[in-house]
Amino acid sequence: MIKIDEAIAVPAPPGRVWEVISDPTEVVSCINGAELGQFHDDGSFDGTLVVKFSAIRVRFGARMSLELDEPAWEGRLSARGRDGQGATRFTAHANFRITEDNAGGARVQVTGEVALAGKLASVIEAGAGAVVSRMTNDFTDELVRRCAGDTAVVPAPSRPTVWARVRAWWLRTIHKRQSEQSGVASGKTQ
Repeated sequence: MIKIDEAIAVPAPPGRVWEVISDPTEVVSCINGAELGQFHDDGSFDGTLVVKFSAIRVRFGARMSLELDEPAWEGRLSARGRDGQGATRFTAHANFRITEDNAGGARVQVTGEVALAGKLASVIEAGAGAVVSRMTNDFTDELVRRCAGDTAVVPAPSRPTVWARVRAWWLRTIHKRQSEQSGVASGKTQ
């Protein structure tokens, strides 16, 4: 069992930090080796994460769900998946909460645990402390960078819902693919 208990200081207003940390696309962009996959009708989504444990690189795939409590600036992430070889399975749960610090910045408290089973479980658990520390540092640096862009706090009622952000992402993806396809088609005819 891998335990996670991290406190992250972010020099940005809590509302801005919430905007980033409640958006799966933004969060995945803060994690080295992570990719967001397909969104499902039940609100869950797929993702992958490549993690280096000593000399071993392991690619994990997972189905995740995110529960958000916007008024409290709290959330819960649940994930279940396995490595690319199917030799190691995991379940993970993490809770996060954003609070305002005395200087007007934010503090993100993350607690959770990851349960592993299979061939690589002992190797992964042995190196977990260093990996969690490295990933937390990388995540913190990128979260701070993303939150620093626009520090104006958007009032909660006017902020788009998670589904509105997912819809906007989906439309951008479709538009990008259509543009690429029309560019390829026009390149072939010339």
